Amino acid sequence: MTFKLKHTAIIGILGAVCASTQAQGISDGVVKIGVLTDLSGTYSEFAGQGAVTAVKMAVQDFGGTVLGKPIEVVVADHLNKTDVAATKAREWFDTQKVDVIVDLTNSSVALAISKLAKDKQRIAIVAGAMTEKLTNEECSTNTVHHVADSYAFANGTARALLDQGGNSWYILAADYAFGTLMLDRITATVNAGGGKIVGSAKHPLAASDFSSFMLQAQSSGAKVIGLANAGGDMVNAMKSAQEFGIARGGKQTIVGLATTITDIHGMGLGTAQGLILTTPFYWDLNPETRQWSKRYFDKMHKMPNMVQAGDYSSVTHYLKAVQAAGTDDAKTVMAKMRELPVNDFFAKNGRIREDGRMVHDMYLARVKTLGESKYPWDYYKIIKTLPASTVTIPATESRCPLLKKERA
Repeated sequence: MTFKLKHTAIIGILGAVCASTQAQGISDGVVKIGVLTDLSGTYSEFAGQGAVTAVKMAVQDFGGTVLGKPIEVVVADHLNKTDVAATKAREWFDTQKVDVIVDLTNSSVALAISKLAKDKQRIAIVAGAMTEKLTNEECSTNTVHHVADSYAFANGTARALLDQGGNSWYILAADYAFGTLMLDRITATVNAGGGKIVGSAKHPLAASDFSSFMLQAQSSGAKVIGLANAGGDMVNAMKSAQEFGIARGGKQTIVGLATTITDIHGMGLGTAQGLILTTPFYWDLNPETRQWSKRYFDKMHKMPNMVQAGDYSSVTHYLKAVQAAGTDDAKTVMAKMRELPVNDFFAKNGRIREDGRMVHDMYLARVKTLGESKYPWDYYKIIKTLPASTVTIPATESRCPLLKKERA
């Protein structure tokens, strides 16, 4: 009887050791990264092939392997359709054993994949979508929001403009999750700062004509016109503003609330000059950003924007976490990602909070005039650094239950 008990105990111990050993290391012998982005629609310049290139650069710079196992990248176009994105993500998780899905441009797509990643015990890293819901009321233990969100753009930009006398606003917002959230956030920020929203309008995704919208904004008399849209919609809105001479009039300042440098390049400096924006990244900020960006330029023949740079940074951080954790187990890697600081050309002393938000400084910028720009892609004049505390939802205001420990 004693022998049987001891024998049973030994078997139990060996079983636990084996289970622990199996939990470590790389499952399926490969770390697989899925890039789910817009390759053909209104956000294809916003992320698209540039996002794919940035992710592949990160894998290559990491050495192509982690913990002695290969790193693979798979790519799909979600077509800006949530059902298409969810179907592809489910296939990746269930049959292709994808460990992490990245980029996730488009807010509704990102929210759907964030939920799916939690259900499947995998990881979602968002660079392209900007909705603060990802780390607010719909936060997840399995999602990282790496680049920026609606709170950062609204709070950082609006507070800076309010300080400069921009106390009356007209908002043109895209009629989907991000635009609606941005409109609400800007309204709250402007009202809290003693300003006033004198009017607003919503436009459909990929609108073909912005004339009526921009005429309404012009006739409102608002000192600031905020564009709560992105990609092709933002470019087309600015072209319409240029047609009606809104910025040239000198009475109204136009603010891009989710604007990238590829947007500026797409519309041309003559159209974009004078635009105010908040950005977490600028290729010409310092020697480190220039060095990486010129490597990217050699591959894409254009400079990277904040989303593409954020894709590189976030994937590199993920791979560092896998290396440090000794496994690709989602829960273990997420804990290590929160533990390790983000220190690269994209962010200095960045950290991932319990809600998944990567907390880091950003910059208020003005698009240069034609006369100020001295060389290709010399587009931004950095006005000031916006500290992380001003562009991140305070834990005390967040509706994410994961932040309770940080409130204490």
